[in-house]
Amino acid sequence: MSAEFAERLLPLLPELVASYQTPFHIYDARGIVATHEAMARAFGAAGHRQYFAVKALPNPNVLALLRAAGSGFDCSSAVELRLALAVGAQPGDIVFTSNNTALPEYRAALAAGALITFDDRSFAKKVDELPETVAFRISPTGLADGCALMGSAAHSKFGVPAHELAGAYAEARARGARRFGIHGMTLANELDTGRAARAAAEVIRLGARVAEAVGIELAYVNVGGGLGIPYREDDKPIDFIAYAEEILAAREEHFGPGGPRILTEIGRYVTGPHGVLVTRVINRCRKGHEIAGLDASMSALMRPALYGAYHHISLPFAGGRPAGRFDVVGALCENLDKFAIDRELPEPRDGDIVLIHDTGAHGHAMGFTYNGRLRPAELMLTDGGDVVEIRRAETYDDYMATVRWGA
Repeated sequence: MSAEFAERLLPLLPELVASYQTPFHIYDARGIVATHEAMARAFGAAGHRQYFAVKALPNPNVLALLRAAGSGFDCSSAVELRLALAVGAQPGDIVFTSNNTALPEYRAALAAGALITFDDRSFAKKVDELPETVAFRISPTGLADGCALMGSAAHSKFGVPAHELAGAYAEARARGARRFGIHGMTLANELDTGRAARAAAEVIRLGARVAEAVGIELAYVNVGGGLGIPYREDDKPIDFIAYAEEILAAREEHFGPGGPRILTEIGRYVTGPHGVLVTRVINRCRKGHEIAGLDASMSALMRPALYGAYHHISLPFAGGRPAGRFDVVGALCENLDKFAIDRELPEPRDGDIVLIHDTGAHGHAMGFTYNGRLRPAELMLTDGGDVVEIRRAETYDDYMATVRWGA
């Protein structure tokens, strides 16, 4: 959580929590827009566009903010397409990068004028009508091949193997395609600036090699996203200016002056640090170890349970208390329902406000309703300092809305 976000939010929290039921996610509109604008400045007027990964934070209020700032949208499902269109996305404002795609989804993307990425050759052969610009996604290769969150090339479900790319583009050209792009998933949650830039440069280099082999020109190279954020207090953030400079240098090296447009599909880096999950301590107990039970569960933030992800936790109004080590848990009937294990914290007490940091990406979006624990509200701290509800908390009626009685 940035110092500016904390400075603006913390004075509001006691009254906000007193009048508004916890848990809830709250996002900093100012921080989100500022991050996008800083990314755009880093690339300058050098033939680049950022397409926000909708899966990171699929709330139309956030998407509208980003669209107003000049962002496009990276979508991977029909619902995400509809969200982008609902906030005014026009042809060219959407990149559709899906996998295991159904034909109706593809047709929806085609109708929306999206830049469509084919994840496999077999699906490209199924479609009756190719888009104006044909792009294929590269299966994890090089540095991306070693990324644990994406899977090795031998076992990844994503992309076309590098040695098959030339054949895929040749097939598309034989079917009449005349404009081309290429897409590469680089890394995931990467904090090493040099490694992230080298992975993007590998996509650019491979794109140039394929274009030369097939005799085509690339309109764009999409280097994906994968940039991490400093979830831990001692993590160092990505140097985005250096990242952009290395990408532009790689384009110059492999394509000469000008070269194809560079696209990015960054999500977590844009919104992740600008959200927190606000919750309260509702139970303190000891079961061989100290436990602080919250009114939020992993249904509101599943990353720690899903793959052991770390999220910083703070008790902003517990200053001066002795520190101890605590498991911080929710109320699901799952032992994995833990936000932290053996975490050093000021002694939690019933009623304490707890902040779980960096939930602005892949937080609420990955929520679920197991055990009848319903998804919480989403709020936004506006640029002017007001707090507005941008998604209400789910209710029992929402939970039952799709049920059909009498079967």
